[in-house]
Amino acid sequence: MKKVRTPYLLLLPGMGFLLIFFIIPIFNLAQTSTQTALGGGDTGQYEQTFRFANYVDAFVENREQFARSFVYAIIATALALLIAYPLAYAIAFKGGRLKNVMLVLVVAPFFTSFLLRTIAWKQILGEEGFVVPPLRALGIISQSTTLTSSSIAVVAGMTYNFLPFMTLPLYASIDRIDPRTLEASGDLYANGFTTFRKVTLPLSMPGVVAGTLLTFIPAAGDYVNAAILGSPQTKMLGNVIESRYFRIVDYPTAAALSFTLMAAILILVTIYVRRAGTEELV
Repeated sequence: MKKVRTPYLLLLPGMGFLLIFFIIPIFNLAQTSTQTALGGGDTGQYEQTFRFANYVDAFVENREQFARSFVYAIIATALALLIAYPLAYAIAFKGGRLKNVMLVLVVAPFFTSFLLRTIAWKQILGEEGFVVPPLRALGIISQSTTLTSSSIAVVAGMTYNFLPFMTLPLYASIDRIDPRTLEASGDLYANGFTTFRKVTLPLSMPGVVAGTLLTFIPAAGDYVNAAILGSPQTKMLGNVIESRYFRIVDYPTAAALSFTLMAAILILVTIYVRRAGTEELV
């Protein structure tokens, strides 16, 4: 009987943590999202009226930021995948004795504050950085064009900050591929591109799916990059939620936006995973 109870007892700390720091806050967020201001004024005090129209009003009022959040997240995820896949492939198959060192370099940015890394990108893309002057010298951008306070800066910051989340799952998946499988493909007269398309990519799909999810989900709700690297014209939904909570003190709208964002991400992730054929990752 004790052996039967042991697994459940081991689960208690984790379940307690989820209950206190996830389930209870979610329920509190849900009940906050249907409240209205006392007296209908801007008093900062609210009562429960089960006004589900808060969701419609919040979405209609902030639909531009809602769409922008997902567009930026999709672009950043695609760029991170294009950068991380060759990197993970090189570490897995060409790293040799330096494999562990290269993996440490991938996670090394985590040793620095997320805010500091984002502020550093503001300096890199600034007028005195080493990106803008060469681009102007080559005629790629005009003398009046700036990269800071733009969508380019926001997407670049998101891509950089979430790149390790893409690289590590890809490496773990590619590293498990047996090199003899690739050699067998060559023995069957497949060229390098065909081997990649028919063998390497399908076998690494679990890593691709895991990496894109780990990148897209936090990127869609991010607000730090847009706040530091962007402008009022590049505000994302996370910035609106932060403003509603801490500046405007409109808790019902902020809660409704949070739930809408979570629901949209969940729907998109479910569709993506099913289309990718890796339902076991969910």
